[in-house]
Amino acid sequence: MALNTVLRSLQSITPRSLLPAVQQLHTSAGLQSSHRASIGRSGRKSYLRTYPVLLIQPDGSTITIQYKEPRRILTMPLDITTLSEEQRKARLRLRNQPKKGSATKEKELYDDLNLDQYSKFWKKK
Repeated sequence: MALNTVLRSLQSITPRSLLPAVQQLHTSAGLQSSHRASIGRSGRKSYLRTYPVLLIQPDGSTITIQYKEPRRILTMPLDITTLSEEQRKARLRLRNQPKKGSATKEKELYDDLNLDQYSKFWKKK
């Protein structure tokens, strides 16, 4: 964001009156420079081409399809109405349970630093 404003201010400093009138005919207001896309990502709602994406179906089979957004994997949702009653209850039970986060315990670091060894460095002579 800040880099964008700096670039715009630098462009506004250049005197446009020094340019010949012929060069001012074919200017575009949307693209100020050729480096616009390299500064940040372009926020597109639709992409110009399609991308190969791996589609995973509910039965576990995979297909490579052409998709409108660049992604690696797409998974199809499972239709619960096609499952048996026991499988549906098991899925709903798993869905409603709170997720258990991995309990990461911080390792206690054993420090055998003896400050008396370094006391000679802060004593005044």
